[in-house]
Amino acid sequence: MNSNLNLLQPYPFQRLRDLFKGITPNHAYSPINLSIGEPKHTTPQLIKNALMDNLSGLATYPTTVGIPELRQAISAWATKRYGIPVLNVDTEVLPIAGSREALFAIAQAVITSNCVKKPVVISPNPFYQIYEGAAFLAGAEPYFLNTTPENNHAMNFASVPASVLERTQLVYVCSPGNPSGKVMSLSQWQEIFALSDQYGFVIAADECYSEIYFDEASPPLGALQAAHQLGRGYKKLIIFSSLSKRSNVPGMRSGFVAGDANMIEKFTLYRTYQGCALNPAIQHASIAAWNDEAHVIENRRLYAEKFNAVTPLLANILEVQLPDAAFYLWARIDQKLIAMTDTELAVKLYRDFNITVLPGSLLAREAHGVNPGQNFIRMALVASFDECMEAARRMQGLVA
Repeated sequence: MNSNLNLLQPYPFQRLRDLFKGITPNHAYSPINLSIGEPKHTTPQLIKNALMDNLSGLATYPTTVGIPELRQAISAWATKRYGIPVLNVDTEVLPIAGSREALFAIAQAVITSNCVKKPVVISPNPFYQIYEGAAFLAGAEPYFLNTTPENNHAMNFASVPASVLERTQLVYVCSPGNPSGKVMSLSQWQEIFALSDQYGFVIAADECYSEIYFDEASPPLGALQAAHQLGRGYKKLIIFSSLSKRSNVPGMRSGFVAGDANMIEKFTLYRTYQGCALNPAIQHASIAAWNDEAHVIENRRLYAEKFNAVTPLLANILEVQLPDAAFYLWARIDQKLIAMTDTELAVKLYRDFNITVLPGSLLAREAHGVNPGQNFIRMALVASFDECMEAARRMQGLVA
């Protein structure tokens, strides 16, 4: 077996199950799960209809590049959403089976082993654990940039030694961020683009939360959009987008990558061998999803309703505020009110109130002397409005 498999750590949700092992939740309360970012809003009927209407496609092998109509729908959506020139559907767009598998695969396709200098993959910390696993299994060394309230949840590239940047082959960025919900500014993109041009690393921009935001007039800035505004082009830049959160279809496993045409060409070749072509019926359902914005606007309205109601209630208990985007509340524990670690608080909420949250320390690694997720909890407001409000009311008991 690949010895790098021994470097992988248990997924946060496995560690959460281990944390709760042997604990019986308070059955006076119904369970409310805020730990996992799995959309619970209803899947739009138009997507279901398109899926059912195209089941005859199961009789054919799909191609890696997908049908032209899907790539055209993706290109049209990206142009309208980001105000960028039309993406070339033959060279700059590739459908993927959800962003997770492609975020992992890009490291395997990009990283080049070096017997003298071990390659480096930079990622934010806290982070989506796929970034770390992808780095290890590509034979690279992860390097974490702590994102904290003190640095406005930004990746501080100025803190990275030149000796590390010289070995860096891939940088994962996540905007809107998981778990902070912070959106990168144009000046931050300009900084990372300049470093990519100087050191030659690839930028993998994880934008799976890009369509969950709270001001219809101010959608989050995207990586391709930033590159276009800066007149840079897409060299060494590839974005990862998904329908899972945008359209409430996490089980459909559909998204796309777009950007540098040379990278897309090589990544397509890699994926041809990997065998991740999209089910034909899924492709047609994806076209219906990318072509419709009404259901996405309604989806945002539902999240905004929950965040606007829940955040003020929790602000009296935890250090929390409305995020820029995404559907997480990243709450710091005020030790003057609640003298507990994040894992202790998660256990108490589960045991006493039957609420499941994710301790922040499980989403991060100790780096540069600290675990930046320690004493935070992540709450995914994916449950119904009533459940989210009930969870907030129960949590009032923490300081009663």
